[in-house]
Formats: sequence, C-alpha cells, structure tokens
Amino acid sequence: MRNKPDAVSALRHRSDTRVAVVAGETPILKRLDGEALSVWFSHGETQLLGDGLEEVFLGLAPDGAPRFARLLDRAQIEPLRERPELFVTDLRSVALKRLVPEDELGPLGQGKALLDWHARHRFCAQCGAPTTSGAAGTKRECSACGAQHFPRTDPVVIMLVTRGETCLLARQARFAPGMYSCIAGFIEPGETFEDAVRRESWEEAGLRVGTVRYIASQPWPFPSSLMIGCIAEALNDEIVLDMTELEAGRWFTRDEALAMLEGTHPEGFTSPQHLAIANTLLKAWAVEGERV
Repeated sequence: MRNKPDAVSALRHRSDTRVAVVAGETPILKRLDGEALSVWFSHGETQLLGDGLEEVFLGLAPDGAPRFARLLDRAQIEPLRERPELFVTDLRSVALKRLVPEDELGPLGQGKALLDWHARHRFCAQCGAPTTSGAAGTKRECSACGAQHFPRTDPVVIMLVTRGETCLLARQARFAPGMYSCIAGFIEPGETFEDAVRRESWEEAGLRVGTVRYIASQPWPFPSSLMIGCIAEALNDEIVLDMTELEAGRWFTRDEALAMLEGTHPEGFTSPQHLAIANTLLKAWAVEGERV
C-alpha cells in the first residue's frame, strides 16, 4: 500500500491494527498469559500509555493487518515500568534474550529506527526551520523552504579477515570480558563496500586485503545501520592494531573459533551471540567452511 495519508489514517482504528510502542529509545512490551511478551498493542491500548509524540506506518502484516509504531516521551519510561501488565527493557535485551516471537522483532527494530530518525530530525538541514512528519511517517517536510527529508540508513562493513587456517578477531574495551569479534567500520562517501573492507582492515589491523566476498547483511537499529558482512583474505601476517579503536586482537585457529562459538575455549574467550552478524560470519568460516 502506498502511504496516502487518508488511506493510512483510516487504518489506525481497525480492530486488527497493532502498534509497537517506544518511549524515548526504550521498547514497551505487553505481558500476555504466562511469561509470554509481545510488542503489539491495539490502538486503544496505546492511548492508555501516554500521549504520542510521533506515529509512523510500518506497513501491512502478511494477513493484511495494519502495523504502526508510536513514540512516547522518555519521561514515561519509569511510570510505565511500574505497571504490572507491561515489561520495559532495551531493544538489545529484547533480541538477545529472545523475549518476543521472532516475527515481531523485525517490525520493532524498524519502528524504533524510524522513530529515532524523526526524533533527531526536527529541523530542516537546508534552512533550519522546523519540519513536520509527512507521508505517514516516511518523510519530514519543511514548510519554510519546501525541502523534503527522508530516513537514511548508514552502511557499515563488518569483516572476518582470514589468513590460511586462521582468522583475525579483536575486541574493544566496551566488550564483555573475554569476547572477541570481527572488525568493522562505516563506508565512506564514494566507496564500494569491498574498498571499505580493505581500508578498514588496513586502518584497524595493519593488514592488506585482497579478495573480498560478501556473505550476508543485517539491519542494526542502534540507531540506523545496515551491517554488510564479508569474509576477506589477508595478504600479510603481521597485525598492527589501532589502539584508539581496539584494545586487543590476534589470529585464532579454526579450532579456537569453534570452541569460542561453543563456549568451550580453554582461555574463556567467547564470540558474539546469535544476534550479531559477526556470529554468522564466524560460523560460515569455522563451521561451514566458507572461503573467499
């Protein structure tokens, strides 16, 4: 369905309409029977949660039911946390702990990313005047100069650099103790993702990279990135870490990588959890034998 304002407005109060709710940057979940949780509220239920700052149309579910996302003021977080019928937590925890059904996680991430963009783009980048939401939340419009602004996704390359039967894994200071992951970085203007892989590998680890192969991608709504996952072939062995970005990094053997994935590494090293595309890249190389 095209985002025609009148058509979308008519969908808001259908009995099968469901709304995902975010207060500030924090998802609000609904408790169902037992321990089950859901991201979906009826439109009437959202009215009882507080005044909405923004509401955006996410599209139609496979069964044709309308889906929206609604932004509440972050000041509502603590009052909502006290309500027994609700569960309030961050998006990363929702995903890592599998708190909601898998088919609800994507729309929640989409809604959070889109609402976050609206919250950060209240003023026109062209003239500085206030903007308003348009086209059911898929753009912002400036009434002063007429400029139209659309949501942006920041492309990021994340790469598993390999050298024969070893792979490079590194860690940042903010990582959980003992966890190592792939290196990554934002794609610069005018750059292909292959060239970004080569540049980031050189800048962060002092490694020259030859062949680069795309493996998979993953949306990363923290707040609005797209992770482009690759396996890359290093042309040299010596690692020179950028210590402003990383605190440690080294070559790991395939057996070590497998042990990290299984949580059995003798030194207690671990890999990113299932949520992260770094986990997918490491499995592709260590378990499935993917090569560049």
